[in-house]
Amino acid sequence: MNLLENLQTKFKYANIVEKLISINVGVFLLIFIFNTLGYLFQANVSIASWFVLPATFEGFITKPWTIITYGFVHIGFIHILMNLISLYFIGNLFVQFFTPKQFVSFYILGTLFGGMVFMLSYNFFPAFANDLSNSVLLGASAGVSAIFIGLATYIPNYQFKIPLIGYVKLWHLAAIWVALDVIQIPAGNAGGRLAHIGGALFGFLYVNQASNTEISIWSKIKKLFVVKKNPLKTVYKSKKTAPKKQTTTTYKQQKINQILDKISKSGYDTLSKEEKDFLFKQGK
Repeated sequence: MNLLENLQTKFKYANIVEKLISINVGVFLLIFIFNTLGYLFQANVSIASWFVLPATFEGFITKPWTIITYGFVHIGFIHILMNLISLYFIGNLFVQFFTPKQFVSFYILGTLFGGMVFMLSYNFFPAFANDLSNSVLLGASAGVSAIFIGLATYIPNYQFKIPLIGYVKLWHLAAIWVALDVIQIPAGNAGGRLAHIGGALFGFLYVNQASNTEISIWSKIKKLFVVKKNPLKTVYKSKKTAPKKQTTTTYKQQKINQILDKISKSGYDTLSKEEKDFLFKQGK
């Protein structure tokens, strides 16, 4: 089995987190190879520029796919290493409570939301205009933030044991994660920090609203199901069973009355065996 077949087999049997990490690594290697070839042949062409998200609406209109693709692009080794380490640990915990499809959705939608915050901040907040005027957005951080904060919103009291510190709740780590981005906005890379916060905001709002909606809808459906189910049964019995019972009761009462009239007029001995048996059964 050659190297390519071996990689294909490993990718096929990898879980969704490992597959997403593999895609990020693959994109990183392709960009590295193209940049290296461009440098060797002195070609001033950057393939990454076609996939990173520009800060301006004008630049975005010419490359609308970048609102998603930027989340898979990394240039620096430390950048991709830190993002993918975070994605590995947070992602594998995430899929213990959510489905693989939800994992991908959080990553993609968190990336989308982070990109939107990035562009809106440039176009509508002059304080960031100078910093973002020639800026582009790249990296998985917004998607990772959406996954992390979404998970922390869902299981805030989940605990990790950290050496020399002890047990720390997940929401504590999530709060530190967001706080680091907030306090570093004035220090530079405001666009990247805002994108991280946008992804985190998406994760929080999505899980919070989805959980409340799910509970609300489930309660309403369950209530409607219980309320409607019982009356239907009652109505069914009243229409089908109750009249039959009433008819049977009326017939028995009429027959009893007839037998009692016969006894009062002719005496008990004049009753037939069938009438005596019937009367006996009714007296039990």
